[in-house]
Amino acid sequence: MSIATSTILGLVFLGLGNASVFLMYKLWGYPFDHETRTSSAPKSLMLIHRAIGYAYLILYIFMMWHMVPRLWNYQVELPPRTVAHLMLGITIGVLLLVKISILRFFRHFEEAMPYIGTVLLICTYLLIGLSIPFTLRESALRVKGNVFSDASLQRTYTRLQMAGLPPDAPLDKLASRRKLREGQDVLLKKCVQCHDLRTILARPRTPPDWVRTVDRMAIKPMIGEPIVQEDQWTVSAYLIAITPELQNSAKEQRKQQIQVSQAQNALAALTNPDDVIVNPDEVEETDEMSAEDVYNPEAAKELFEITCSLCHDLSDVDNVPPTSEEETTELIARMIDNGLFLEEEDIKTIARYLNETYVNP
Repeated sequence: MSIATSTILGLVFLGLGNASVFLMYKLWGYPFDHETRTSSAPKSLMLIHRAIGYAYLILYIFMMWHMVPRLWNYQVELPPRTVAHLMLGITIGVLLLVKISILRFFRHFEEAMPYIGTVLLICTYLLIGLSIPFTLRESALRVKGNVFSDASLQRTYTRLQMAGLPPDAPLDKLASRRKLREGQDVLLKKCVQCHDLRTILARPRTPPDWVRTVDRMAIKPMIGEPIVQEDQWTVSAYLIAITPELQNSAKEQRKQQIQVSQAQNALAALTNPDDVIVNPDEVEETDEMSAEDVYNPEAAKELFEITCSLCHDLSDVDNVPPTSEEETTELIARMIDNGLFLEEEDIKTIARYLNETYVNP
């Protein structure tokens, strides 16, 4: 079921629930003969209410028919939101069963119908509230224009050349809008079966890291349709394409963390200056970064080019190179502040490469 179809059906389901319950409130306002168990309400309204009820039931069965089989694709414990969604779906099913049973077999409980209908409507609101907002966010992720712009496609193609994909991988096709959208579908339909989307996109990675991560996930045992090699390539290309946006998000989170740390420092300074919290992210790097004894210039150049190309063109460094080891340190620190994740050894390697290439050639 597509995102648009799921969203439309969910909103229709909510509309039917509202119409059924509030029409029920109106019908229960008419005189009711307890002996014959008949209402003086207009038959046309009764028929409309019954038709809405049948439509609500049919739509519920249709959506559950499509959604329940997806649960078997999870190979790990269900995420909390999925559990809540499932529990609400089951609750609605039980309430519908009780309601139908009262109407068909246990008419002496009929006076409880308004309460059952009200609880049913509340569960419907909760169910839709747990799904529609996230579906709309997912849809917004799909139509994001920056990822599919011409400049982004060219940048993605350049990064794919550094990603370490097999020689038979069609890089030009993988950097096309059609393939990136296919990769987006793989991410949102297959990858999230075992992982929360926030976990997948928690931090930016270099192109080779994305490829290795996808390869490692694809070979794990999985219940359901496996991720074939072409899907691995397409989702890797899409993850590489959205890395700049992930970096911007990481940068904003980093700013927020720094602001929180500064607020804690200010509060601590008012009470006890000795309790000031020092955030290592705000401490300027002053120690000279020593390179590893084993240093491969070619590997260092490749690491630098892959890392640098995540944010900007390689020519930017050539045009304005660092002129001292201090500027090299500031350059790397600025890259990290912009959201780039680097291991300690990678920092040392890149620093040595920059110093030996531009500062002391």
